Amino acid sequence: MSTSILRTADAWYVAAGAAATKIDTAATTTAELLADQRAVTAAAAGSATDRVADLHLVSPVTAPCRVVAQMTNFVSHVTDAGMDPTTVPLTFFRKASGSISGPFDDVVRPAHVGLLDYEVEVGLVIGRTIPVGTEITADNLHECIAGLVVTDDVSARDVQLPQTQFYEAKSYPTFTPVGPALVLLDRAELARFTELRLRLAVNGSVRQDAVVGGDMIYQPLQALQALSRFQHLDAGDLVLTGTPVGTALSAPPKAVQKMAALLPESLKWKLFFDGQAKNPKYLADGDVVEASVATDDGALDLGTQRTIVRHK
Repeated sequence: MSTSILRTADAWYVAAGAAATKIDTAATTTAELLADQRAVTAAAAGSATDRVADLHLVSPVTAPCRVVAQMTNFVSHVTDAGMDPTTVPLTFFRKASGSISGPFDDVVRPAHVGLLDYEVEVGLVIGRTIPVGTEITADNLHECIAGLVVTDDVSARDVQLPQTQFYEAKSYPTFTPVGPALVLLDRAELARFTELRLRLAVNGSVRQDAVVGGDMIYQPLQALQALSRFQHLDAGDLVLTGTPVGTALSAPPKAVQKMAALLPESLKWKLFFDGQAKNPKYLADGDVVEASVATDDGALDLGTQRTIVRHK
């Protein structure tokens, strides 16, 4: 049975519906909490000590940690970007863990950023040390993934695209809201990963709504197998698994792309960003972003984060 872990600035809790039970642990990091399974189990079996509504929740994934993200990993998103999903490779990029923020914290747009975008994603929280060269299989995947979290891969598109790199554009403080819960899963529950539905709404209007199965190109097993060839991972690290169609950024029509390819680089980007500036889907000051991940039957529910965009 899944266990929902919540975190405040000074304590950890097991949540059950509207109630929460404080975990008797000295853990200060996600890795330390995952290692203290006895305390987690005791809290899950204990009596509620608090109401979830009374807790000021912070990210259940603590920094510093590794934050690794998969690129263009949903068929719908790849197609919308004008690419062929059958030829998209399994690729990754890194985000600074300083970008991690709480599930109800403000998302702060730096003053020089004009095109702020959103990407709801399922985050995998690593459950144990995975040295380079580790053999990861369907039989031991559940040992490698402790649980799942809701994440929003906030992106500064006008930084990302001209530089053709993601690190800066996705690493500003508050650009990775995480939570509200870290949902610990057993092997059978993890097998339902493909049934998870990702939804994101801005000011109550749904922008993204997709089920993992049939849309996600590379599943967690393939992702961790690829990562383990070159990337050491530790318990508490975070792997983002991509986003479906519905982001503010969308590829121009093919004809426009062909014409733009003939223009000087500076003029091409000026025309592109002039057009994007008219797109009302980019996040504005005061916008409310709600992101959730759950199976349709509610058996697995990672919760809903609610963040407000603030401009510096």
